[in-house]
Amino acid sequence: MTAPLSPRVREAAGVLPSARQLAWQQREFTAFIHVGMNTMTDREWGLGHEDPALFDPSDVDTDQWMRSIAASGARGVILTAKHHDGFCLWPSALTAHTVAASPWRDGRGDLVRETAEAAARHGLAFGVYLSPWDRTEACYGSGAPYDDFFVAQLTELLTGYGPISTVWLDGANGEGPDGRVQTYDWERYYEVVRRLQPDAVISVCGPDVRWCGNEAGHTRADEWSVVPASLRDAERVASRSQQQDDAAFARMVRSDEEDLGSRAALEATGDELVWYPAEVNTSIRPGWFHHPAEDDQVRSAIELYDIYRRSVGGNSGFLLNIPPEASGVISTPDVEALRGLGALIAELADRDRAPRARLTISGRTVPLPTPDATLDLREGDTVAVRWDEPVEVDGIILDEDISRGQLIEHLEVDLEEVDGTTRTVLVVNAVGYRRIADLPRQRVRGAHIRVIGARGVVHLSRISLLAPSRLLTGAHDAPLA
Repeated sequence: MTAPLSPRVREAAGVLPSARQLAWQQREFTAFIHVGMNTMTDREWGLGHEDPALFDPSDVDTDQWMRSIAASGARGVILTAKHHDGFCLWPSALTAHTVAASPWRDGRGDLVRETAEAAARHGLAFGVYLSPWDRTEACYGSGAPYDDFFVAQLTELLTGYGPISTVWLDGANGEGPDGRVQTYDWERYYEVVRRLQPDAVISVCGPDVRWCGNEAGHTRADEWSVVPASLRDAERVASRSQQQDDAAFARMVRSDEEDLGSRAALEATGDELVWYPAEVNTSIRPGWFHHPAEDDQVRSAIELYDIYRRSVGGNSGFLLNIPPEASGVISTPDVEALRGLGALIAELADRDRAPRARLTISGRTVPLPTPDATLDLREGDTVAVRWDEPVEVDGIILDEDISRGQLIEHLEVDLEEVDGTTRTVLVVNAVGYRRIADLPRQRVRGAHIRVIGARGVVHLSRISLLAPSRLLTGAHDAPLA
């Protein structure tokens, strides 16, 4: 008999995502676009007060950006509207340190607008990053006057460029004039976003989406979306963000607590529980901005796909930085890697062998689950997947309908070999939005998916058993960067 759930576990089972969080998770994969003054000066961190005349890209092509991003399988973009140097990619009325003072487009350009409009043309959600640290603005470190300045710039971005899907904030908090450091009024910033763009998630230094803990693409073995509310404050600490002009930061693994939301972790604290999913952010290059010296260090399609599998396939969002070069286009090595990544993601649907199988629970035939018709399971249930003829598999995808919570705590997969032998080949704990896992590559007659532990009735919206990839084995003509 299943043991009764503790009040704490029942509480966790009842925590659900907001509509904005659910839409964010369903986007799965978003591109970050770091471009600006640092692109021109070949730096990671600008010093502030750079001459606006330095910003003059010769061939900005935001449609080329979007074609490359869409080809990768991403469904959204986030633009660095202003980085720490304070140079604005839109003609802000709050400062003279903007594209309006540059020779680009004869001072009449607005890169935020060009990017937002291109994203809309290509069906991609659009979001913005606005650095809270500004190394040019004189009132930085003054308290309320700087908060007024920041809120006014945030308001410009949230009212002049159509729907905003994400407002991405970090905790960068360096010194201003005379060594002053600003104490950010986060709650005021959040109120402005909620009022002006209620459908936007506020990420990292925000209440909707949390940082995975590093910028290297490292993921946890089990990622839980229901976690203690105190994690919402963790990234507001400046020491957690990048501390120097060093591109290597993007490849450093700095994972914190590995277990944030298991039953044991939740029982150990009396903190309020909230839905606070993780985002894995990393760059296609060692740095966040484009540097010509890194053209031979672009991550390959296979490496990017591995991060995708571990992030999106590990109950997280994937945010991949793709920085345009100084001319204003995404470089050829990056474009090729993105195209290869998109092919590998698209191939997942073609590899699915579950539609050819018969599914049963306790001998009763059941339909393959879909997002509109889930397969509802209880702790102790087993879904048997069986084919009339043996098939070759090497992976599995499982999705929970997270609109009804993250409920699987322990799950095992057995494979039935051609000779009838059955053995356990996969043991996982958290599933959530999606779990993509490897299985031993072999020909099998069936698979058994066993729910060992759960916080309530489980709602599976996808079961996919994957045949080996033709692209990864080199059987396809399309090259992978």
